[in-house]
Amino acid sequence: MVLETVLGYIGLGLVLALAGIGSSYGTTIAGNAAEGALKKKPEASGSYMVLSALPATQGIYGFVAFFMMLSKIKADPANGLVIFGVGLCVGLVCMLSAIRQGQVCANGIVGVSQGHDVFTNTLIYAALPEFYAILGLVGALMV
Repeated sequence: MVLETVLGYIGLGLVLALAGIGSSYGTTIAGNAAEGALKKKPEASGSYMVLSALPATQGIYGFVAFFMMLSKIKADPANGLVIFGVGLCVGLVCMLSAIRQGQVCANGIVGVSQGHDVFTNTLIYAALPEFYAILGLVGALMV
């Protein structure tokens, strides 16, 4: 019983930490591109900011999953092994989704800075990895 509880709390930590790491990494990937793009086309800073902030949403999904699973482990500590597995999987999905989304956004930022009209298309392409983070969150809520 104690092992399950410990594993459950490790799973909670993993979902929160991995999603947060992915979001911070993804936003800095896009943020670095935005810093360079500001030198070339500063008037598009609003577009850069929106695209740079987009990968931060996966951290929010990890935070929501954390709170939803916290209530489940408090209700029944025997759920610890399930919480560990779900936390690890959702955390990894959110982390990788945020990193890849940051890379898509960085490419869009570069395109906008070069004068191409790619902001809307970049938002659409960036929504694709976001979809998998949302599926991970929904899966965590269904457990």
